[in-house]
Amino acid sequence: MRIAAVGGNFGRDLDAVFAQVTALVETARDDGVELLVLPEATLGGYLSDLSGAAALPPALDADGPEIHRLAEIAGDLVVTAGYCEVDDGHRYNSAVCVGGGEVLGHHRKVHQPLGEGASYDAGSSWAAFDTPVGRMGMMICYDKAFPEAARSLALDGAEVIACMSAWPAARTDPTPDTDDDRWRHRFDLYDRARALENQVVWASANQTGTFGSLRFVGHAKVVLPGGEIAADTGKGEGVAIADVDVAAELAAARGGMYHLRDRRPASYGAGVGV
Repeated sequence: MRIAAVGGNFGRDLDAVFAQVTALVETARDDGVELLVLPEATLGGYLSDLSGAAALPPALDADGPEIHRLAEIAGDLVVTAGYCEVDDGHRYNSAVCVGGGEVLGHHRKVHQPLGEGASYDAGSSWAAFDTPVGRMGMMICYDKAFPEAARSLALDGAEVIACMSAWPAARTDPTPDTDDDRWRHRFDLYDRARALENQVVWASANQTGTFGSLRFVGHAKVVLPGGEIAADTGKGEGVAIADVDVAAELAAARGGMYHLRDRRPASYGAGVGV
């Protein structure tokens, strides 16, 4: 399977965003991509700051025209993207997976960093789902800092996990070059660790450039089940593309030490849950 993870800058103007997405999908299709992972907050942009007073992205219904438009653009590709969801007056930082003209999966961000909780309600669950490219799971940005999140999806059978981020550089003691940033270092460590400990294929998309007061670190990537980075965009806009035989990679990684099989949940103590 050819997997592509996008590093890009997506803003408030939905018409401009859909033009970006259309161009990315068309290029991906021409390149033989089967799974295209777009960043957190692709449809309408992220928060301009984390003060709790930032202007909010456009709120979209999970069954609304924008999601249907995304599915139509995706066509035969499997595409994931982040957006601001509204449901019964509540806003969620959400992600959707579309393919074959329909919605295949959905996720509401569970873990909220810094001031994000002032703008969004939190999700509360994890579920893998079947797609034309195999069984997948999704998470959003800070979710990946919690091992239980990816482990929950792996235990539900996810072989590929799409992680969509608007991961910023550190706001204190900032570095001129985001490649030297400590939060960028953490971003990469989490990507590799979550792939390795669950022995899954990991596709990590991220916003790039700036939005409001935030600088994003980029480095969209595809990580193999052994923790090796198969493709990485660097800090700028781009698409990380990797050809991955998912079944073969999982078989090789799990052929000896199979982490999910070798777990001992009874020894982990109350509250671990996975």
